[in-house]
Amino acid sequence: MPVFTSGRNQAPSWCQMQSFDIVELQPGQEHRYERAGTKEKLIVGRGRCRVSGAAAEERAQFDLGEGDRPYAVDLVAERTVLIRMCGDWGEECGGAGVFTGANSDKPEDKGDRVEYPKFTNFDCHYHDCDEYWILFEGSGLAHSEGKAYLVGPGDCVATGMGHHHDLPRVDAPIRAVYFETTMEGQKRRGHLWDHTHGQAQPCRERI
Repeated sequence: MPVFTSGRNQAPSWCQMQSFDIVELQPGQEHRYERAGTKEKLIVGRGRCRVSGAAAEERAQFDLGEGDRPYAVDLVAERTVLIRMCGDWGEECGGAGVFTGANSDKPEDKGDRVEYPKFTNFDCHYHDCDEYWILFEGSGLAHSEGKAYLVGPGDCVATGMGHHHDLPRVDAPIRAVYFETTMEGQKRRGHLWDHTHGQAQPCRERI
């Protein structure tokens, strides 16, 4: 079950990111979080605000460790979307950030070959870590672990280490965050492909 939604006890048992939430704020609003994980990561998907006293714009990231105070958000200057991820991951993680998805008139990519139709330039790849995509705008078709899933706002695609995943079709322009948790195996960063980095060795129990 690689797709789950916001809230506790929704994620598969193997996930290091155990829950997430999406908060949308309008100018002048404030928000106070309650701690929900041993570790937490907050990403500003859109807008401008202040997070625990620090100015924050689109794509800004904040991390909490065990014992840190929860996030406090104020000085919201425009429509702002915040994505918080909670769980218990290691100290050495992969990347995290905001990504977008759209169809292309001439789809092409450098990823591994696939047998399903492709309408985007997104590449089919794997990682030396688990990865999570959390959509907060748009919709489309995601492939993960050999299966296809229709996804939209509020969905999280959880892909275990070594499993291929892809975003071959977008039905409405997608905006989402990605989070690569604890690095494992050879600890190679970024997108990995069979044809360049060697055959993927997926964790079979992470499905």
